[in-house]
Amino acid sequence: MTDQPVSLTPTPAGYHEWLLDLKSRIHTAQQRATLAVNRELVLLYWQIGRDILARQASQGWGAKVIERLAHDLRTAFPEMKGFSPRNLKYMRAFAEAWPEAEFVQAVLAQLPWYHQLALLDKLDSPESRRWYAAKAIAHNWSRNILVMQIETRLLERSGAAVTNFEANLPKPQSDLAHESVKDPYRFDFLGLTEEAQEREIEHALVKHVTEFLLELGAGFAFVGRQVLLDVGGDEFFIDLLFYHLKLRCYVVIELKGGKFKPEHLGQLGFYLTAVDRQVKSEHDNPTIGLLLCKSKNKIVAEYALGDKTQPMGVAEYKLLESLPAELQTSLPSIEQIENGLKDFQE
Repeated sequence: MTDQPVSLTPTPAGYHEWLLDLKSRIHTAQQRATLAVNRELVLLYWQIGRDILARQASQGWGAKVIERLAHDLRTAFPEMKGFSPRNLKYMRAFAEAWPEAEFVQAVLAQLPWYHQLALLDKLDSPESRRWYAAKAIAHNWSRNILVMQIETRLLERSGAAVTNFEANLPKPQSDLAHESVKDPYRFDFLGLTEEAQEREIEHALVKHVTEFLLELGAGFAFVGRQVLLDVGGDEFFIDLLFYHLKLRCYVVIELKGGKFKPEHLGQLGFYLTAVDRQVKSEHDNPTIGLLLCKSKNKIVAEYALGDKTQPMGVAEYKLLESLPAELQTSLPSIEQIENGLKDFQE
């Protein structure tokens, strides 16, 4: 039976809206089906891994049993992939790393199997694995993005910037703001060396704003570069202006090409005041400032922030040559990042 040609009669009223709604429901159903299949697969792999561990422990089975099991399972289920000796060893390692069935069912089953392998291969401690797993679920990271975040040590950098948020923002906003900044920021994707000037870095960040937003973290939305502020007839320009969707406030980012100096905060504070008076609406929270510099003395930064009544933070940024050689070679290329971001957005 062949499809009949589509009639050219006028489209009924409300048809397009209904079609859009149907497409949305179908897409949602497809996503749920994919998640359900993934969940069952992860749970199956965990159960197989747990059984292997139990039998090796109780009956003294050696490593050779995995080779035998791989052969027998592939013979029984030739249409299924995933029963190689290597993957069966991963199943055993997966069950050994996560002995709690409740956690696997409630949390880890939300992540695809290849995310699980990245957590096992790249991390040693249960605490760090739990942290990255939670972030991957919350922000819908692709495997490439997850690996990149692990290799650039996101956990160690998150919340590490010197700030005065606790003194100048109410809870829980101060906690969220603190978690939203890091130190140092990695700008390796720019391909610039330490000799790069402020404007060169700024221009490159805007050019690669997708990667920059990924490095800033979830919630940041780009507003503009060299944003003009007219104050009493004098013109001033903000390096980079963002809006944070979760904090519901503007974020002013100023770049400094050298070492942090206390007077830098005076300029940043002026910009915060101007944005609060000219840009922010009555529904927005107070504007936050983030000063990024090539280097800083942490104690000097703490002293400089001590008497400031506006929420500010100071952090370093690192360019390509600041990374150890072994980490440079393990970082994904911009093309890989962009491919991962496509997965992230879909």
